[in-house]
Amino acid sequence: MATLLVIEDEWVLAKNMARYFEKQGHLVEVANDGAIGVQTAQRIQPDVVIVDFQLPGMDGLEVIRALRKQDDPPRIVMVTGHASVTLAVDAMKAGSMDLLTKPVTLSNLNDVVQRALTERGERRALEYYRRRDASQASLDALVGTSAVMGNLRDLIRTFSGIEPTDQTPAAPILVLGETGTGKELVARACHQAGPRAQAPFIEINCAALPAHLIEGELFGFEKGAFTDAHARKIGLIEAADGGTLFLDEIGELDLALQAKLLRVLENLKVRRLGALVDRQVNVRIVAATNRDLEEQVKEGKFRADLMYRLKVFQILIPPLRARSEDIPVLARHFLGQLASRYGRTELHMDDQGLAALVAHPWPGNVRELRNALERAVLLQKTGFLRAADFALVTPASMGTAAAHAVPLAAQSMSLDALEREHVQRALAQSAGNVSKAAKLLGISRDTLRYRMERHGLQRG
Repeated sequence: MATLLVIEDEWVLAKNMARYFEKQGHLVEVANDGAIGVQTAQRIQPDVVIVDFQLPGMDGLEVIRALRKQDDPPRIVMVTGHASVTLAVDAMKAGSMDLLTKPVTLSNLNDVVQRALTERGERRALEYYRRRDASQASLDALVGTSAVMGNLRDLIRTFSGIEPTDQTPAAPILVLGETGTGKELVARACHQAGPRAQAPFIEINCAALPAHLIEGELFGFEKGAFTDAHARKIGLIEAADGGTLFLDEIGELDLALQAKLLRVLENLKVRRLGALVDRQVNVRIVAATNRDLEEQVKEGKFRADLMYRLKVFQILIPPLRARSEDIPVLARHFLGQLASRYGRTELHMDDQGLAALVAHPWPGNVRELRNALERAVLLQKTGFLRAADFALVTPASMGTAAAHAVPLAAQSMSLDALEREHVQRALAQSAGNVSKAAKLLGISRDTLRYRMERHGLQRG
């Protein structure tokens, strides 16, 4: 059910309109004067207003302009018995979505009103998601009262506010940190804290897709550029024009794509696959990785020139163990979220439970902490959480288990070698079943196939 307002000085027509839409379940009010119609709109906040052009007091264009000044302006449809091209243009400029000529049939008017309601619903949904994303990605979403978190928020404010005065792309931001520290959250905060907050924020995980697919996603392609290019596709770099492009796991990007990305950063232009011309873009690149890029440069896996270009602004997120004073704050924050999400009563922790959380080293950082709390919330029955509910392994037992489980030779292995061995074990344990192995590793099948291809592994 929607709220409609009819501003029409012909009472018979106004009543017919009201009766017609009331039969469809809508709430309808009628005003036969422009000024009264504006006052009524302020009182009832209608979804759609049907306004006549010739009205006593204020004409239809003046009414439309007044309605458009409301905090949540309605969709407006103008009807008139004296339509002209000039009036149609003026009505559209004022804010009317359509202009209907009298005598207007109720069925035609209904079609326009239904379209107006659909557009208003879509606009409200878009605004809702924008507000939700903004609230979840603001600086306030970076929970923590420690000095290092305060410095992190100050750094984000500083970097995000620096924009060129010549409308060229802002300098890149490189976000570094261990797995689970919240690099994506920091990237979103960099977007929301600056002047690009109302522009698009688009992200891509460079480790989730093979190189040939990432290239099409980033740069787009023209119809016929390759076998499966049945239609033109705009790349994510173009789609983020005016806003921010977040490249997660930038350390996994193929060397050939690194060269193309560097060209975009240097020339401020992008060319779709199969295209003949470049397109100017104004995109801020925010990249993130948990890898040591300098080490990757030495190993020939990452371009030095791209690394230096990305490191204009650099943000290092501290691991959770380096800010243990934030653990109680984070724990209470997550418990509140989880209680609301799962419809549980208010949750509490005893002192020993909180001490156990603070003492734990959290190798998986904030993500591991949240997962441990979620598991405890789902399994608890009393609403009171104790240390045993978190199923934490103590640092001492972790060290003992690690000493027995990991051979000393592994200490000198590279991260790639350890990853390869880990994937091999998962494949062996699942008897070569990729789906089962991916589930064991906690990744998607596509990501596992990419890792297998990268390390030259087969199912057997």
